[in-house]
This record gives sequence, structure tokens and C-alpha cells, in this order.
Amino acid sequence: MKTFIFTGGGTAGHVIPAKPIMKELLNRGDSVVFIGSNSGLEERLVADLGIRFESIVTGKLRRYFSLQNLIDMFRVPIGILQSLLLVARIRPNVVFSKGGYVAFPVVFASWLLRVPVVAHESDLTPGLATRLCAPFVKTQCLNFDSTRTRASNSLVTGTPIRKDLLNGDADRGREWLGLNSRHKPVMVVVGGSLGAEEVNVVIRDCARKLAENYTVVHVCGAGNLDTELTSVESYHQFEYIDEQWGDVLALADIVVSRSGANSLFELLTLRKPNILVPLPLATSRGDQIENADYAEERGWSLVVPQEKLTQDSLLAALELLGSDLGSRKEKMENFPIRDSLTLIVNELDRVAK
Repeated sequence: MKTFIFTGGGTAGHVIPAKPIMKELLNRGDSVVFIGSNSGLEERLVADLGIRFESIVTGKLRRYFSLQNLIDMFRVPIGILQSLLLVARIRPNVVFSKGGYVAFPVVFASWLLRVPVVAHESDLTPGLATRLCAPFVKTQCLNFDSTRTRASNSLVTGTPIRKDLLNGDADRGREWLGLNSRHKPVMVVVGGSLGAEEVNVVIRDCARKLAENYTVVHVCGAGNLDTELTSVESYHQFEYIDEQWGDVLALADIVVSRSGANSLFELLTLRKPNILVPLPLATSRGDQIENADYAEERGWSLVVPQEKLTQDSLLAALELLGSDLGSRKEKMENFPIRDSLTLIVNELDRVAK
């Protein structure tokens, strides 16, 4: 039996992709501990695994001037000290980092204690935390061949996808939505775990028009349901879809989505024609724009920048995508599907001390 520490956080995207790996290790009898922030986010996300959770003080790594940086200058060293004590006490064979500002103290402490670290970067270009961690990482796992990091050893693995997505069933999705066998093409709209207000507004502006040609499944985020549209036939809105998400995606003919790396990777793996609306630079570091451009250049996706997202531009993109679905699907066949879970678990075993 081996012992593994997992770390990462700040957003759900820095935790959820690691869950299939943790489940695999637990299923074979290994011990898994997760070190996250004291915000409660990471603890909630891994609670269903029944694993030990430890929290540390964290300081966000900002690329811009903020008075909060002065406070966080002291929080990061405290987090490193806490991590040193935890790693020394747990004595793991290897540490797995999914990134985010929570990860740096754990990665650095593990390096000081000579515990090997395997990290995973989802985005096309590494974030600040990944770049800071790179000198202390034994193996840097990547989603895309084009990603470059300062880590001495990179391995393209892709991201482990939850079994409920891979095993999605369109018939179950159809039954859950209450559709008959002659339903219209299904368009799924999702803006991330919290929804996307800008996307929600445009979808609702043209919900009735969209419903004329599509069965619309709109995942709008917690607290964002619009009661004025509940009577619109062929328009189905949900705050969040959990157990049935894989079945709904299996049923989807077209997906409108943000272009976070994990979401994009899932769409490409499932071969789902898609329209991407990346987060703009005003609210992000530009990673979603880079992910979307990368997918569009290869013919996998159509991109509508958020600042250009209107009822007319969305309808035009849907018409263009609909006229070229066959070609889009053929191009997506060029996107390699890897056994990401096995690749990452094998690498963890390889570097384990």
C-alpha cells in the first residue's frame, strides 16, 4: 500500500479532474490525503470520497498590484510551514498537484523534504502557480501536446474524465428530459459550475426562437432560473445537472460552452460539435481565449468572443455550425483520446519513493 497526498484548489477545476485518480488509488487499497485551503471549497468537493482532508493557510498569487498581496506575503510562508509539518507527518510516497494557488506551499514543502511531485496542467499555457511550481516538480502532466512548461520532464496525458461522462447514454438522457423519439436536435448550453450571466442573458433573449429549431437544455447556475420562461416548449433550464450530466451530453447535438480547459477537453473527447464563448481578458488571464483559439484553428470549435455575443451572432454561429457538422466531427477525430487515468497512475507509481 502506498500513501499519496493530493493538493490543488482555488476553483473546482483544480480539484474535480483529480477525483477519478483518487478513486482509482482508493479502489486498489492505497491511502489518499488531500491538502487544500481553509475556505471549505476543496473539502466539500472531495467529501464524497471519504478521505482525510487537511487545510493550510494560503495566499493567492496575483499578477497585478493589490494591497492584499502585502497580507498574502505572510500567508504563503505560513502555508509552507504547515505543509512541511503535514508532509513530514504523513510521509507520502508521492504528491500529486492539480495546481492553483493552494498547491504551491505543498509542492515546495514536498521538494524540501525530497518527496517527488507529479503535477497536472490543464490549460494550453501554464498559469502562474504552475510556473512557480515547475522547478520543484518531478513530472509535469499536460492536456495538450502544444503546452510548454519549465518542468524538466513533461508527459502528455490528457485529463481523466469521469466515468459517468464516458458512459453517458442518450436514451437515458431523452427519458430524463421527457422527450419523445422525434424530438428536435438538442442544444446544451453551459457556462461553468456557477453559470455565465452574459451567456444566460443572450440565450434567454432568443430562447423562444431557439426552441423553434432545437430542444434547448440550459444549465444556468445556482439561483439563475428564469420563471418567465418555464412555459416555453422545448426550453429546459436547470441550475445544475449532476448524475444525469453524462446522459444529457450524450444526447447533445451541439454544445455552447465556456472554454475552460477541462470543459473543452471533455467536449473534444466526446466528439461534441461546439460553440465556445471564452471568458474575456477583463475577467481572466486569457487562458480561455487561448484554449478557444487553439480549438478553432484546428476546426474543432467555433468561437464567439463574449464582447461580440448577441442574439444575431449566436444564431449565425449555430447556422454555420449546423451546415458543417459532418466536417467538424471528422476533424475532432484527429484529437487523440488517451487513457489518461492509467497514464497518470502509472507515472505516480513510477516516481514514488
